[in-house]
Amino acid sequence: MTKTRLVLWDIDHTLVDFTGLGSAWYATALAATTGTELVTYPDFGGRTERAISTDLLTAHGLEPTEELIQALWLALIAESERSVAQLPASARALPGAAEALTDFAGHDGVVQSLVTGNLPEISRHKLVAFGLHEHLDLEIGGYGTLSAHRPDLVPHAVARAAAKHGTEFDAVVVIGDTPNDVEAALDHGAVAVAVATGHYTAEELQAAGAHTVLPDLADTDAVRAAVLG
Repeated sequence: MTKTRLVLWDIDHTLVDFTGLGSAWYATALAATTGTELVTYPDFGGRTERAISTDLLTAHGLEPTEELIQALWLALIAESERSVAQLPASARALPGAAEALTDFAGHDGVVQSLVTGNLPEISRHKLVAFGLHEHLDLEIGGYGTLSAHRPDLVPHAVARAAAKHGTEFDAVVVIGDTPNDVEAALDHGAVAVAVATGHYTAEELQAAGAHTVLPDLADTDAVRAAVLG
């Protein structure tokens, strides 16, 4: 069957909850890379790793050169790799995440991938910890290495998916938990499905312009209706 719908998932607070882990990794990575103690945290919500890293370095009086950003990312990946075995115990998959991914995998016309602020390697670690990677094509996603501007990730993922499958998708759906996820979808004419499982209320996500706001992913029928229309 021709692939007609591309579903692009966010990770943090949409599929999994790793609250506090990113801050801890950044503290260790910053010290390892620059010898600087982390004393202030940037805004993480719905932002890309490139934006977060740039703000973090600037806030600590460091020039965010590409060389330093890349070194910081290598240290973050190393922290993630060291933590792989402990990830299932230090975090959780959100209710309904596995069921929703499995449900869409049963639709021949659907392709599932990511639009996430995470680094590709860390994305894989977070998903594999809970077996959530199996129905996602991680090769065609939009990741936080690409741009400091979250909406830039969507067309990148769409173009890679279209090239791989040799088709233009009839619909693109972006699922996330922040106004930035909603903006990224709307900027490119995609359907914005928001879940109030992060730090933003359903009212805030609705005000951001989401086409559908769900309390969580626990109701697979509701998720299916929002995504497949």
